Amino acid sequence: MISRILNLIKLLSGYFLSRLMRRVIHWGSPASLSIEPTNCCNLNCPECPSGMNLLTRDKGIIDFTLYQNLLDQLSPTLYYLNLYFQGEPYIHPQFTDMVRMAKSKKIYVSTSTNGHFLTPENASATIESGLDKLIISLDGTDAESYEQYRIGGNINKVITGIKEIVEQKKAGGSKKPAIILQFLMLKSNQHQVKQILQLGKDLGVDKVELKTAQFYEFKEGNPLMPDDLRFSRYKKIKSNPEDYPRYEIRNRLSNHCFRMWSSCVVTWDGAVVPCCFDKDATNTMGNLKDQAFEKIWKNEAYREFRKRILSSRKSIDICMNCTE
Repeated sequence: MISRILNLIKLLSGYFLSRLMRRVIHWGSPASLSIEPTNCCNLNCPECPSGMNLLTRDKGIIDFTLYQNLLDQLSPTLYYLNLYFQGEPYIHPQFTDMVRMAKSKKIYVSTSTNGHFLTPENASATIESGLDKLIISLDGTDAESYEQYRIGGNINKVITGIKEIVEQKKAGGSKKPAIILQFLMLKSNQHQVKQILQLGKDLGVDKVELKTAQFYEFKEGNPLMPDDLRFSRYKKIKSNPEDYPRYEIRNRLSNHCFRMWSSCVVTWDGAVVPCCFDKDATNTMGNLKDQAFEKIWKNEAYREFRKRILSSRKSIDICMNCTE
């Protein structure tokens, strides 16, 4: 624990000095990490590059030995691990073993699922693994609204899975995982906010979270974008009266981002990318199959990327949808 606290102090010190001096000063190792168990998915959600087969990178599942080696390298300073990036994590046959290994190293572990694999067996294995937080996506309170986005999904199957893990938690007296019902705000479900809050209460989940949707093509609007822009990460702008209504992200995109100093993402095949907005790993800093993590974390490519964050974040394509 002391090594993790000292590491966080290093990260924060380097980050604030970098902002103050406008040059990259970077100390420490990641305090937070996302690892992709797989980029395969059982659904075909229209704004998901994995579900729509838009990823140019290969599909696969992470090798368990690669995962184990990475944890061995980072566990002394790593506090938070998110076992999710693209794809559905429960497709990996050793997913709960991955959780169990991280928990043996006293790391906080979360994941996000579409909820279609929460069978009685998986629910039991999830609770026994020690998973700290389980985010379950439920983007509608009826089949019609749900299936407009979760194409290929079955709302009844998801609700059955939620009930299963909630009941098993209660029966075993377990406080973990915290079950978060995530509601992606869309035009198809924006009228169901009260209903999803009530459904979450009825199901006995720990929390319901409303999440704004990310759209890759948003400047001219998107058919899925909520009409009520309170539920959107974008705002309407007008450049001139003859123009079509245009949209821009609400975030000002200031020239700093603590994530670039404190965390990163590792894809299933070992690529290290700076952020979860880099879905297709177009800004790969190195690959763990070729180098130790520490060399990638401190290399010149990463340094140059952090330098761009400090000088012109708006020029970086993966930042254009960022809410940080």
